[in-house]
Amino acid sequence: MNAHAAWAHPQLAAQVMRPRRDGRSEIALRVEGLHGARQILTLEQLIRALPGVQRVAIDAPAGRVRVVWDAQRTPLPRLLASFASAHCTAQPLRNDSIDDARAIEMHAALKRLLVGGMFAMQVMTYAFVMYIGAVDFVDFTTRGLFRWLSLLSTIPVVFYCAQPFFAGARAELRQRRLGINLPVALAVALVFLASAINTLRGHGEIYFDSVSMFVFLLLGGRYLELRARHRSGALGDAVIDATPLLAERCRADGQRETVAAIELAPGDLVHVSEGGTVPADGVLESAMVRVDEALLSGESRPVTRHAGERLVAGSVVLAGPAQLRVESSGSHTAAARLGALAARARQARSPAMQASERDASRFVGRVLLLTVLTALGWLLVDPSRAFEAAVAVLVVACPCAFALTVPATLTRALGVLAQRGVLVTDGAALAPLARVDFALFDKTGTLATPQLSLATVEPLRGDDPARVLQWAAALARESSHPLARALAMEAAAHGTPAHAAAVQVVAGAGIRGELDGRTLRLGRADFALAPSGEKAAALAAGTLVLADAQGAIAAFHLHEQARPDAAATVAFLRADNIACAIASGDVAERVAPLAAALGIDEWHARQAPADKLAVLQAARARGHVTLAAGDGTNDAPILAGADVSAALDSGTGLAQAHADLLLLDGRLDGLASARIVAREVSRVMAQSRRWALAYNLCAVPFAAFGLVPPWLAGIGMTLSSLVVVLNAQRVGTTAPAAKAPA
Repeated sequence: MNAHAAWAHPQLAAQVMRPRRDGRSEIALRVEGLHGARQILTLEQLIRALPGVQRVAIDAPAGRVRVVWDAQRTPLPRLLASFASAHCTAQPLRNDSIDDARAIEMHAALKRLLVGGMFAMQVMTYAFVMYIGAVDFVDFTTRGLFRWLSLLSTIPVVFYCAQPFFAGARAELRQRRLGINLPVALAVALVFLASAINTLRGHGEIYFDSVSMFVFLLLGGRYLELRARHRSGALGDAVIDATPLLAERCRADGQRETVAAIELAPGDLVHVSEGGTVPADGVLESAMVRVDEALLSGESRPVTRHAGERLVAGSVVLAGPAQLRVESSGSHTAAARLGALAARARQARSPAMQASERDASRFVGRVLLLTVLTALGWLLVDPSRAFEAAVAVLVVACPCAFALTVPATLTRALGVLAQRGVLVTDGAALAPLARVDFALFDKTGTLATPQLSLATVEPLRGDDPARVLQWAAALARESSHPLARALAMEAAAHGTPAHAAAVQVVAGAGIRGELDGRTLRLGRADFALAPSGEKAAALAAGTLVLADAQGAIAAFHLHEQARPDAAATVAFLRADNIACAIASGDVAERVAPLAAALGIDEWHARQAPADKLAVLQAARARGHVTLAAGDGTNDAPILAGADVSAALDSGTGLAQAHADLLLLDGRLDGLASARIVAREVSRVMAQSRRWALAYNLCAVPFAAFGLVPPWLAGIGMTLSSLVVVLNAQRVGTTAPAAKAPA
């Protein structure tokens, strides 16, 4: 059967196609393989050639294509097959993903910029002719004609291109605050009004060239900022779109059926063909597959997953096929959570941006006061020059460059870090990250990963090792703790664990639940043996214990090894004058060797969540700027209490919710990259602010004394803003920290 034939089903097509008033349909597609301008142009030409296609819009950074077409002339399966024939696999997105806001905003900004540039060049042509006095040798009537032509050419610039500034000024006045739009709107309105009056009178100076060029250059600066912000947002869109809408579910009779991915339930068995996209989070039941997780982790190299390991929705199976036991689907997948975090990061107004706006408001107040004082001073000295000098001050001192520093730099930084496998959920965290001098790490799951084999299972009542492993896995599969995951992974290789009832997870201690009518406990020896009264000291320190009301059933001797990139990450942080410490709930016999192997002198064992928080608070009390890194629910207090917090994407949802940085693909070296970028952000912001302040200090006195004409003031102010935006693009130019081999 054709791979796209399923989309002919009316109910399935209705989820992705949006009807339009003109009778056509619209669809948004996530397209893989958009590499290079030539391929994009070829794809666009191919799709436009299909019968009934009206419009094709390709957003290459986001990997999205929107098509408006007549579905009666070209059915949806044929449309998708056309993409496949161009070696660009297309995956339809739900119709609620068809969002015109970003495309409309970019289109409107570009259109205003082009219109402004066209008319600004025309007005400058007229002004040049009048400046050199060419028309004076003919007659003054021709000179008046050129003044009127300049007026007519400036009207679209003021009443169309400059509308965002006037709208922004009105909004600022309604909110009773001073923003950067107000001085821009005042300058444009005053210069245009005075020039129009002088044109009607037939004498006096006109500044149509100044106002036109001023608006055009300012629109250019804002367009560059908007484009950078949208490119950052496109990374989050690509993550949101990662999960496919269709899945092949295996029925009890062994047959496969195509279903909507959102209908998958925990426990379903899913088949993913080679080259297919994983539709849900789950546990791999096939022996081994190679998958591409670049969209979620930022790591370009394929990774190998073995039976019992987790696959995340959005991964592409390169060597398969894969049999997947579903754990979560829809909005509960890792891809959906990352998308939600990315959306929250883009929408949130960080304290740094709010502080920048407050600084800009105070600056605007001073600019307006200085403008009034300049006008009053010239009225006393030479009234004929008062207006021109006041306008020059208003334009020169416009705080656009000052206010653009924070948003332009943070927008660039968020995009760079997303490409390096670090999702920033709070942009305000980058400022303290540049000053961090103390880092507190959780051990298990963060610095080290646990391992278990059947040979290390010790039955204490003579039961079969594989059997007690399945009992323990029935509890362990309900927990996201790294120890529980290691145990569940080993059990999956020896059969399917049963489902326990009434499972409760006790943070930092273990898990309890009911299986086959008896209550089991799995975790630290003191927790597991508490109901039976058996002494925990009778077992080896650090052993994971399974017990019931009668006492210990089995002991699981898990071995830990440091993550491949843990040593390099800790070494980088220490070389960067950051003191590192470990706070773990494990016993000292297991914490000390790892700390020694990583070169960490300060470590704390047997730490409950409150104890970890006390260690962190003590460091803050000593004056340290703190960083906390963890992955478990019991790490949430220190993640919430640190100046900057980082969680692995393999961690629990609670840990991720309290983290400022999310390290994708479980790579600790993302901390090194984040530190490098944070320092670049701090340096670039300081440079941009110094430049903006130096420019104003140098230019405002000349403008106040009437030495800067308004047209030159407009060019200088806008170029100052462009310098800030372009300087922000320097963030990310430092090479990222080297990654350890996977």
